[in-house]
Amino acid sequence: MSATPRERIADLGLIYCAAVWGATFYMVKGALTAVDPTALVAWRFLLSAALLLPWVLRKPKIFILLKESAILALILGTLYLTQTEGLRYTSASNSGFITGLFVIFVPLFLLVFFGKPPTVVQWAASALALAGLWLLTGGLGRCNRGDLLTIGAAVTYAAHLLATDKYVRADADAIILAFHQFWMTGLYALALALVAGRPLGVGSAKAGGTIVFLAIFPTLSAFYIQMLAQKFTAPVKVSLIFSLEPVFAALFAWTVGGEEFVAARAAGGGLIVAAMIVDEISKLSLLKGRKKEVLPV
Repeated sequence: MSATPRERIADLGLIYCAAVWGATFYMVKGALTAVDPTALVAWRFLLSAALLLPWVLRKPKIFILLKESAILALILGTLYLTQTEGLRYTSASNSGFITGLFVIFVPLFLLVFFGKPPTVVQWAASALALAGLWLLTGGLGRCNRGDLLTIGAAVTYAAHLLATDKYVRADADAIILAFHQFWMTGLYALALALVAGRPLGVGSAKAGGTIVFLAIFPTLSAFYIQMLAQKFTAPVKVSLIFSLEPVFAALFAWTVGGEEFVAARAAGGGLIVAAMIVDEISKLSLLKGRKKEVLPV
C-alpha cells in the first residue's frame, strides 16, 4: 500500500528533526569555549523539561511511565554526554560522520535484541547511507579521543531510537514520556558534573543563547515530534531519514557557517537521499508484480 497522509506527515516531521539536529554541530562546538560539555547537557535538558511543564500539568496523570522514561534518559544522557564531550577533541565533521554510524547499529540491534533480521534491501540501503555519510564528511581521518567517545554516541543513538519505538508503539503518552525523559537526563548530567567537579557556569551570552536554542528546537520540539512520528514509521526507515542529519549540517556550514562547498560532500548527500528511496522501493510487493497484479502507487 502507498503511504497514508499521516505517514507522510510523520516523515516530514522526522526530516525536520534531522534538519534541526544537523544545525547543532557547529553551534555546540562553538559554545564549548564558554561552557563545560556536561553542564551544557544538564541545562539544555532541564530547560526543555521546564518549558514542557505547563502542558504536562494539564494531564490527569503525571507520575506515570517513570520506568520507561528512566531507561530512555539513561540512554539519552549517555548519547549527548559522549557526543558533546567528544566535540571538544574532534572536528564537527568527524562527529557528524561517527554519529551517523547509528544507521548500521539499528539493523544490528533489530537482529540481536529483537530477532528481526532486516531484509537484504534494508542492509543495502543502510550501507548506501553509510557510504554517503563517508563522502559527506570526508571520512574518519585519524581516530582520537573525541572519535572514540562519539562512537559511544552512535551506539546509544541507535539504542534510543529502538527503545523509543518500543514505547511509543505501546501507546505511551508522548508528552509525559518526553517530560520525564528530559528532567531525568538533565539531573543525570548535573549529578555527573557535581561528582566530577565540573564548572556549571555559562561564560558568555552567546553560549547561553545556544543553550536556549538547543532546549527549544532540537530537544523540546524535535524529540516530541520524533516520538509521535515513530508511531507510524518503521525503525530502519527512521534511521535512514535521520541519516540526513549530516546533510543539513553541511548545508548550514556552507551557508550560515561560511564553509567552502565541496562537491564530494554534496555527492554524499545525494547517496543518503538515494538510500531513502531504495528503502521506499523495498516496500513494493514484487511478488504481486510477478503475478501481474497492480503494484502500489
